[in-house]
Amino acid sequence: MSKGMLIAFEGIDGTGKSSQLPLLAEYLRSLGFEVLETREPTTGVFGQEIRSLFQDRQRVSRERELELFLLDRRQHVEECILPALEQGKTVLTDRYYFSTAAYQGAAGCDPADIFVRNSFAPEPDLVLLLTMSATESIARIRDLRGETLNDFEQRDQLEKVAALFASFSHGCIVRIPAARPLVEVQFSIRDAVLQLLEKKGIECAG
Repeated sequence: MSKGMLIAFEGIDGTGKSSQLPLLAEYLRSLGFEVLETREPTTGVFGQEIRSLFQDRQRVSRERELELFLLDRRQHVEECILPALEQGKTVLTDRYYFSTAAYQGAAGCDPADIFVRNSFAPEPDLVLLLTMSATESIARIRDLRGETLNDFEQRDQLEKVAALFASFSHGCIVRIPAARPLVEVQFSIRDAVLQLLEKKGIECAG
């Protein structure tokens, strides 16, 4: 392949993105693909500033928060995603600009404007949108992870975010019900990816 593929994992917190992504990466490598696993916010300077907001979101304005996500993504695209795609790699990212449109949209920003402001970022070949109710999400965060909810994970916020994710109609989105056993969800994810490969006429080595 002369050009790689970009696959984004999206969904509210607790849907299992961080568990499912490496499983898909392992599967794709078994089929002969060179895979880059990455995530947003990144570990860069802007990503670290975003992560500091998890426990004190009120520290900055909503516009500044959005700006930080845009700056972090621009750096991520320029330094990581685009070079990998040009090398023919398959890039799997845990969150992308759909999360920004949903989370910052839920906080009061205009989702349509957010999509426009992310026009510098390449559109994914596939968005795996893991779906789950806010109630199930919170239960997973508290009970399975044993974590306290951060400022982005409050129930009213997650319900708004889930509603926005549900409203997105981009053709690259495939919705995957995530309140099922991990293996079942992974099979659905692999099926969606195999359909993408078939659509692109890409043959697997495995």
